[in-house]
Amino acid sequence: MPKYTKKNKISAETKDDAIKIARGTQRPGQTKEQTRLIAQGIQKGIDLYKKQQKGKARELDKKLRKVTSTPESKESSRDNIQHKQAVKSNLLPWFLLVVSWIAFAIYTMM
Repeated sequence: MPKYTKKNKISAETKDDAIKIARGTQRPGQTKEQTRLIAQGIQKGIDLYKKQQKGKARELDKKLRKVTSTPESKESSRDNIQHKQAVKSNLLPWFLLVVSWIAFAIYTMM
C-alpha cells in the first residue's frame, strides 16, 4: 500500500461550508441527491480556490525572499567599493607628500 495518496483529503470545515451554501441556494422541489451534488461541486470549487491561493502565496513568498536577499548582496558589494575608494583616498595624501619632498629636494639642489 502506498504511504502517500494523491487523493486530496477534504476538511470537515470545507464540507460543512459547502453543505450550508448548497442548502442556502436550494430551490423548492429539489431532491436531496441534487443538493448533495451541488454541495460536492461547491466543495470542489472551494478546494480549487484554496489551492490557487496557496500557490499565489508561495510565489509571493519566493519573490519576497528573492527581493530581501538581493539587497544584502548589494550592500556587501557597496562595502567593497567603499573600502576600495577609502584605500585609494588614503594613498593620495602619501603620494602628494612624496612628490612634494622630491620637488623640495630638487629645488634645494639647484
